[in-house]
Amino acid sequence: MLQHLPCRDRVPIDAPLTLHPLPDSIPWSGAIAYLDRDGVLNIGSENYINSPSEVTLLPYAANCVARLRRSGMRIAVVTNQSPIGRGYWDSENLALIHDQIQKLLLIEDKDAILDVILHSPYVPNQNAWARKPNPGMLEAARQLIDHAESSKEWSQLSMRFADDWVERPSESDSVMVGDRISDMTAAKAFGVRSLLCPADLGLSAVINDIISPDIQ
Repeated sequence: MLQHLPCRDRVPIDAPLTLHPLPDSIPWSGAIAYLDRDGVLNIGSENYINSPSEVTLLPYAANCVARLRRSGMRIAVVTNQSPIGRGYWDSENLALIHDQIQKLLLIEDKDAILDVILHSPYVPNQNAWARKPNPGMLEAARQLIDHAESSKEWSQLSMRFADDWVERPSESDSVMVGDRISDMTAAKAFGVRSLLCPADLGLSAVINDIISPDIQ
């Protein structure tokens, strides 16, 4: 069994996930927008984002997230967060940072809901399957969202990773957006289209490469 699996804020990785309806109750297309965090949704820092007070959204990030959801996509944030593994701060601090990101997104656009946030708390030399450039967080996000969208009991979820996961669904309509080569490598390993964005513009720089400009 693989070690160092992805994590969720405040709950186990396989805890039940409740999805908010998509805007105007449109049906889910089956596509997922896998988004890195820093440099995609918010301004990053070489010294990490260490507290909720340090969170600043990138321009138009909320509108872009909302447009993705209005196009029928689900949103999965997949972020490397080694400060936890380095002992700089704990997972609750990260959860508070994510709370602030979601709060700021919703202030700008009520449809800018993040369906699931996954993180890797591990340091690079652990070569964790959850840490990009490995695809573990993307694998987990797909299985969690698929199961939450299904009519199956949550107890029936049996998460699989790497070679243990066979008969995977198509990712032909999904996309991974990141500002680093490690994001692109994780996308390639997972088998999903990838878009590299400039860290000073983030998601807004590539949104029209994902969906039509007509979908507001």
